[in-house]
Amino acid sequence: MNKYISTIIMLTVLTGSQMQAQSLQPAPRLVVNIAVDQLRTDYIEHFAPLYCEDGFKKLLQNGRIYEAASYPFSPVDRASAIASIATGTTPHYNNIVGTQWLDRNTLRPVLCTDDATYGVSPQKIATSTVSDELKISTKGAALVYSVASDKDAAVISAGHAADGAFWLNDKNGQWTTSTYYSKGAQALVRTYNNSTNKLTNGNNDDVADMSVACIDNMAMGRDNITDMLSVTFSAKGTDATVWQSEMEIIYVKLDKTLASLIKRIEDKVGRDNVMFVLTSTGYTSEQQVDYQRFRIPSGTFYINRTSNLLNMYLGAIYGQGKYVETSFHNQIYLDRKLIEQRHISFNDIIARSKELLVQTAGVRSVSASPYNPSVSGDLVIETAPGWQIINEDTNESYFSRAAFIPFPIIFYGAGVKPERITTPATIDRIAPTVAKAIRIRAPNACSAAPLQ
Repeated sequence: MNKYISTIIMLTVLTGSQMQAQSLQPAPRLVVNIAVDQLRTDYIEHFAPLYCEDGFKKLLQNGRIYEAASYPFSPVDRASAIASIATGTTPHYNNIVGTQWLDRNTLRPVLCTDDATYGVSPQKIATSTVSDELKISTKGAALVYSVASDKDAAVISAGHAADGAFWLNDKNGQWTTSTYYSKGAQALVRTYNNSTNKLTNGNNDDVADMSVACIDNMAMGRDNITDMLSVTFSAKGTDATVWQSEMEIIYVKLDKTLASLIKRIEDKVGRDNVMFVLTSTGYTSEQQVDYQRFRIPSGTFYINRTSNLLNMYLGAIYGQGKYVETSFHNQIYLDRKLIEQRHISFNDIIARSKELLVQTAGVRSVSASPYNPSVSGDLVIETAPGWQIINEDTNESYFSRAAFIPFPIIFYGAGVKPERITTPATIDRIAPTVAKAIRIRAPNACSAAPLQ
């Protein structure tokens, strides 16, 4: 009996030791978040026979793949998508409703990264990001950088507390940053631009080269404190009529870029010390299509004309006045001060506006904006698929399409076991999953559970 009890105790101790060893597995020294603008699962699969062994194939064979990913809000663009990935929440909380919106005071478009003090900064993000929480948990010791060809992607993915964010200057094609970031980041940009003897056109290879230079020069992933690098690539096409030939070139090149980036980072940091997270911005830029030529239902919705009509309608009800200030994209902005001065119920004016707008040709639905009034209009119009929204005052056009865009979430590298998961997964669960892997808190507005 004593021998039996001793065996049980020994097995219990061994099991406990194994569990403790698993729980004490070190966190990755480096997390590389890769967002590919407009990446699609169907295109990844279509061109799979053309890939090398170390790009998409490596990720799909050795990664944990969530096949049915989606965004928990609509519409989505590059800036709002990357903000959701970084913050683990929607524009309702993080305030990044798009790449740009109208400033209520000036009624002029502002970029999501505009800043009166620094020119460019992440200050319009209303919540913390996963990289911010990493900085907090390490008391600033973690290194956080981001690289993208576009400044909105670079700045938003970096977060508030980042050491640096790098993007390409539209005027000269050179890498640049903001005085918001560290002097080390500004020095790296100068050194890199001076040492690079090639023309930079903002393609994925240029972004990858700058990313590796950042890891190398800033000594990322060299100690036991987790560092974080965010990288934004593009899979954007330009001509829907020749999508197959154009997309073949884009995806094959992207595959080679991914293979090169992964190999170079693993060589520098160690394969067991780095975790990669790859996903898509979950939308595509729709080119205008002549549906009428093929007798498919479509049309044009003139939002500026509709805004003028709405103003006349409200004037007839509440007395003359400029109740509609302006329109932007698919949104209508009301004059809240005038409505308040005249003691008109805001809910009543919204309800009456909806009654008129839903009767307009091409309008599928009208809703009050779910976002902060400082970054969005008061009425959001959804047109029927195939309809184009045109604003003759600003020459802006928007093409409506409600088709689903399939894309994955892929984890690969340190501590990740190969697995394919078909259960639907929303993009706001990436941040808490990364936070769990590196043992920090999730962003402060993130209520989504980590992916299992």
